[in-house]
Amino acid sequence: MTLWGGRFSTKLNEQAWDLNTSLPVDQRMAIQDIDGSLAWAKALHQAGILQDEEHASIALGLDTVKKEFTSGKFSFVESDEDIHTAVERRLMDLIGAAAGKLHTGRSRNDQVATDFRMWMLQAIPDLESALKDVQASLVENAEAAGKTLMPGYTHLQRAQPILLSHWWLSHYWPLQRDCERLTDLTERVSVLPLGSGALAGTPVSVNRTALAKSLGFAKPSQNSLDAVSDRDFAAEYLFCATMVGIHLSKLAEQVVLYTSSEFGFFELSDAFSTGSSLMPQKKNPDVFELTRGKAGTMIGTLTGLLATLKGLPSTYDKDLQEDKQPVFQATDTLLVLLPVIAGALRTLTIKPERMRAAIDSTMMATDLADYLVNKGIPFRETHSIAGLVVREAMEKKLRLEELPLEAYQALCPAFEADVYQVFDPIKSVEKRNAIGGTSFQSVKNQIKKIKGE
Repeated sequence: MTLWGGRFSTKLNEQAWDLNTSLPVDQRMAIQDIDGSLAWAKALHQAGILQDEEHASIALGLDTVKKEFTSGKFSFVESDEDIHTAVERRLMDLIGAAAGKLHTGRSRNDQVATDFRMWMLQAIPDLESALKDVQASLVENAEAAGKTLMPGYTHLQRAQPILLSHWWLSHYWPLQRDCERLTDLTERVSVLPLGSGALAGTPVSVNRTALAKSLGFAKPSQNSLDAVSDRDFAAEYLFCATMVGIHLSKLAEQVVLYTSSEFGFFELSDAFSTGSSLMPQKKNPDVFELTRGKAGTMIGTLTGLLATLKGLPSTYDKDLQEDKQPVFQATDTLLVLLPVIAGALRTLTIKPERMRAAIDSTMMATDLADYLVNKGIPFRETHSIAGLVVREAMEKKLRLEELPLEAYQALCPAFEADVYQVFDPIKSVEKRNAIGGTSFQSVKNQIKKIKGE
């Protein structure tokens, strides 16, 4: 059974059928399709299109079909072109001709857009929950880190000392923005297309506001032409998912570096590592490398959908059949990645001594400049003086704290014996106590804010 064909004298070419069918993808929206049909049947009944017995029969039949899907007992047949065809065909098997009235005033154009939005409204909380668990793992690690120091980097060059806890939380906030974007997106997803028909609206006098409420939507769409073609929500969802992937990739890249022998800041648990088929000594961070790689794939799916949308004429076009696969793929990817990343982060072994050994006094050169600022010298001058001190120490093959006081005073008479206190990394960190800084108190304040305390 197809939902069209009366105008055609021959059936669709077999290969064209294979190209045209969307069932392998959209069968994932079976429950949403049935729930949408139940709501539509009720609206048709209230509008006087369905008699009491017809409505009761359709509702009972759809409930049976739904149970078949949830139990895994539903059987597709070769003629099922898409999930809408499959549901209606099975409904007709169960209740007969009354099933043919269900599609009155409705098109697959507004039906699929409704199914897709319903699916997404249910997927967003699952994604947010998985994101929040990764965030929780980052906060747990930050709290456990205490006052552990590590080198901070810019351009992958050692820059200034920071707290490890501050570093952990630097990955919390991007994921927080991701959660906020998904929450914000929900408002734009929660617009009901059903009742828009193929493009011009339905001739049936349904209460679309009540219909929207019954399906969990915030409101009905305001323009039928736009409603059946709008896939902004899908593109925006993919952007949100891709940003999650990018943020996870950034975290993954740093974990890959920090677990290498060259850094040795962290060690992965055996439960989240793999080995080499050739080299027995290897312990590879594959889960983090896969995270980096999958971020690239998600960027591709976003770009692909945007390219599909960019030149379409108004209303529905078959190109839009390409909208669901990338969304499903990105969702599945993240729902696999996020729990693994959370588990891997929770089981990392931290090597504080390696991180502390990577901090040297040149990383307090800015503190040296600030020392002179406190003596009334403009920062632009003190920056230059501190640079000369670094050069002097390098030429003499000394650490900054080993350079004699006379050498300091030869470069600037304002230097005094207390200059050597500048090279204490703990003091350097604790001075950065403004909101968002790396001091212990500032990090504690971050965690309080995260916890809503």
